[in-house]
Amino acid sequence: MTTVAITGITGNMGQATFEALNGLEVDEIRLLIRTPKRFKKLLKANKALSDKVTVIQGGMTDVEAIRQLVTGASIVINMAAVIPPRSDQNPNAAVACNQVGTNLLVTEIENITENQPALIHVSTVAVYGNRTGAHPFGRVGDPLLVSPLDVYSATKVRGEFRVLESKINKWAVLRQSAMLHPQMITDNIHDGLMFHTAFDAPLEWVTAHDSGVLIRNIIQKYLDKSIPEKFWKRCYNIAGGKLNRRYGIQTFDEGFSVMGGSSKQFFKPVYNATRNFHGVWYLDGDELERMFNFQSQTTEQYWQDVFRAHPVFKMGKLVPKGLIHFFLFRKLLKDENAPSYWAKNNDEARMIAYFGGTDKYEKLKTETWATYPLKDPSQIQNLDDNDSPVYYGYDINKPDSEITNADVAAVAEAHGGKLLSEFDGDMYKKLNFVTQDGEKFSATAYTVLRAGHWYNPIYDKFVWDFDRLSKKDKVFASIWYDTHDKDEDYVYSFDANFVANVKKIDKK
Repeated sequence: MTTVAITGITGNMGQATFEALNGLEVDEIRLLIRTPKRFKKLLKANKALSDKVTVIQGGMTDVEAIRQLVTGASIVINMAAVIPPRSDQNPNAAVACNQVGTNLLVTEIENITENQPALIHVSTVAVYGNRTGAHPFGRVGDPLLVSPLDVYSATKVRGEFRVLESKINKWAVLRQSAMLHPQMITDNIHDGLMFHTAFDAPLEWVTAHDSGVLIRNIIQKYLDKSIPEKFWKRCYNIAGGKLNRRYGIQTFDEGFSVMGGSSKQFFKPVYNATRNFHGVWYLDGDELERMFNFQSQTTEQYWQDVFRAHPVFKMGKLVPKGLIHFFLFRKLLKDENAPSYWAKNNDEARMIAYFGGTDKYEKLKTETWATYPLKDPSQIQNLDDNDSPVYYGYDINKPDSEITNADVAAVAEAHGGKLLSEFDGDMYKKLNFVTQDGEKFSATAYTVLRAGHWYNPIYDKFVWDFDRLSKKDKVFASIWYDTHDKDEDYVYSFDANFVANVKKIDKK
């Protein structure tokens, strides 16, 4: 009997995956559902799957539900996640699902000694942090510099690390790109999250539909035993392809066009953060496509579908743009998740994190679209790499078979630390490292060299200390200083109640 076990089926990617499962040759589709009422609508729209579905009611922190989900399963797909804006509004929920829940799921799979299921774990592009500077292109292996005060990316890094360092025989980590889904517009007109997106943020979009097809094709090939062995125990970037690369402002323009408007009509330059978001254009985005052939939709096709599904937005073409700005976007500026709210309420931590300081935010108020520096969107198709290489500490293009002890030691030294073990060529053997702060940790060579992980306070605490660490960490510095001054010297943190703090580092 073949059983597919899935978490996060009621999320945007999960719903698209469920629809894609129609026709899948599998005996049972076992689903972990926290709120069955929400799932009923999805099941009603996919009645052909009803005979195969088994619902297990529970959340990601319910040990018994998790155990029931994975026991006897052939493959487990973990798409469960608390994402922004909910992770901003309820950070404890993000910790519970993204970190604690992933740990419980991995542990229960590890405990299965016979016929252990494979695990596909969906991570996120957010682990790479902000890439609005000289390095908009990225690949698996780039340093993971999660944006300060972003609980979502911090908990996803921790969950991903748990999978990478697990005892599961077959796993794969898929870092989801910026995803376009059917509720994109409606989900983003109720919260200030849209103002976190920098206008020059590099975004490579993939649709929820294509993401669902990817998961479906992975499952089918796994059940057919046609997945190459080299697929397992690796990280991948889920990408939409070169045609789906956009700057942040282009995405806004495409979304607003249904109302006959544009970013410059609805926004002012000061509305949006100038850094501290996430997004990247992928140098390795074709790897999953070559294996699973899932990319079919472009951003243009997506927006056309959205406009057809929500004809009410077309009425905006008949309404003066000033009225839309006043009644819709001006209202969102008062939301607790909007930069203008942070400025009004003296949230110094977020003002520094997202703008470099209140003084820079105030200066931004004087900018008009005529003077605000925007990158030329027409040049995207001519770009194919970064202005300068990311520093890795070794030749990232080396095949695993040629990685030496000297390479692993060099990466540790580039981070300001040391390799304490002897690397014998096994990329998945636990090694001991020490950081620049003298903290010891263990990880495989794959985790450090190929997946970009390097221990720092964010793995255990909500403390973002990259200003200080980058002074000795050449790998971090190669990205961090794209958008941070070398004399900023700030450490960002959350207290026990998730109140944001920032303090200047004492250099004495």
